[in-house]
Amino acid sequence: MAGELLRRSACELRRLLAAGEISPPDLVEASAARIDEVEPHLNALPTRCIDRAREHAKKLGNARTLLGGIPTAVKDLSEVRGVRCTFGSAVYKNHVAARSDVMVERIESNGAIVMGKSNTPEFGAGASTFNDVFGVTRNPWDTARQVAGSSGGSCAAVAAGECWLATGSDLGGSLRTPAAFNAVVGLRPTPGRVPRDNNGGDVFNSLSVNGPIARNVADAALLLDAMTGAHPADPLAMAAPAESFLHALERETAPLGPAAFSADLGVTVTDAEVAAVCRRAALLLAEAGVAVEECCPDFTGAEECFQALRAKLFAAELGDVLKLHRQKLKPELVWNIEKGLALSAAEIVTAENRRARIARRMGKFFQGHDFLLCPAAIVAPFPAGARFVEEVNGVRFDNYVQWINITSVISLTGCPAISVPAGFSAAGLPIGLQIIAAPHQEAKLLRAAKEIEQRAGVAQKLPLLKVNVNH
Repeated sequence: MAGELLRRSACELRRLLAAGEISPPDLVEASAARIDEVEPHLNALPTRCIDRAREHAKKLGNARTLLGGIPTAVKDLSEVRGVRCTFGSAVYKNHVAARSDVMVERIESNGAIVMGKSNTPEFGAGASTFNDVFGVTRNPWDTARQVAGSSGGSCAAVAAGECWLATGSDLGGSLRTPAAFNAVVGLRPTPGRVPRDNNGGDVFNSLSVNGPIARNVADAALLLDAMTGAHPADPLAMAAPAESFLHALERETAPLGPAAFSADLGVTVTDAEVAAVCRRAALLLAEAGVAVEECCPDFTGAEECFQALRAKLFAAELGDVLKLHRQKLKPELVWNIEKGLALSAAEIVTAENRRARIARRMGKFFQGHDFLLCPAAIVAPFPAGARFVEEVNGVRFDNYVQWINITSVISLTGCPAISVPAGFSAAGLPIGLQIIAAPHQEAKLLRAAKEIEQRAGVAQKLPLLKVNVNH
């Protein structure tokens, strides 16, 4: 039975739970067995809370909730009451959360059962999932390869069938890049769509958001529904929409508007094989009657703008940690915090003005297009031992963030963006397509993603029952 359940989608399980054909404990035991099977090879969920999950499943019983009792992973940047939360840092290696993050409270109240905490780079800094507490997380498609980050553990856990759903967060691509590397769906919502805890730093930060990770688009819509809604702890959090995202996805049949594709957004270099796979996937929208042209907005100044605003955020949130624990932090993190602390007022003003210009250009672009499509990562999964991508097509990157320009520049715009599986490289490694829509247009975004998902046929090819051990 466990193997059969692993093959089911979260939406299918929700229907079976509602019909009483399966129970939350059935799912918890199936998830726990799969975790025991693959974790020695992946290290995606280094902190497990199986007994807590079993107790939660018993308490849920046959209660009618949105998720109904579906096992879920929580990224180790969000606290779960009574469970170890390290933030991927030796500074907090023994920290046990006294309370749950507001997002965790929200999804648990909606029937998510937390199976464990997924691995993440230190404080979520970087697009490669490794840290000094738990080590490297490996890709279920090829365990010699990286899962990207910073939601790498969550994406690997979902791809490998350890759980059906997972939470992630995204500052510069931390939902979208690992989703691409693991052939799952990762959605960065409009800022404010999902409430966040604001325990320090910039409470009005709109660069970093929380979002869902799932095996297919409908499951991602389901988890997004379970995450959304206003909360007094987050001044940016907005009310849930009148119609659920899943219902809108299942109901809507109106034609989709025109789309644009760019292999590089004019801000990066992209591996030729990745560009070709993503271009083919983007053109699948034409089968749905969508006009697709090759163009993109002007992102002039976006890289410098993002680097400055990211550094400012790191300084605000981790400046005190640097003062007290410099020797425990990885060098890339020290560099990023110090960069933020060294920014002048003039540099911050320049960055904010650049962001405003980019947002205006993006708004004008969406007056003539419904979607912008591009790769979700500029390379296929790279070796697990590498800290970040240093070179592509002969172009070297100066720092550990530069290789994710293709996602980070989108973060500046406030637009929702989703990564969906587009295909595979000749070596059998996953490649993801990024789809962007105008702010607050998650429902429309999910529809476009589902169209591509149905035509690409990748969602049915996840490595659920066999891990390719190759290291």
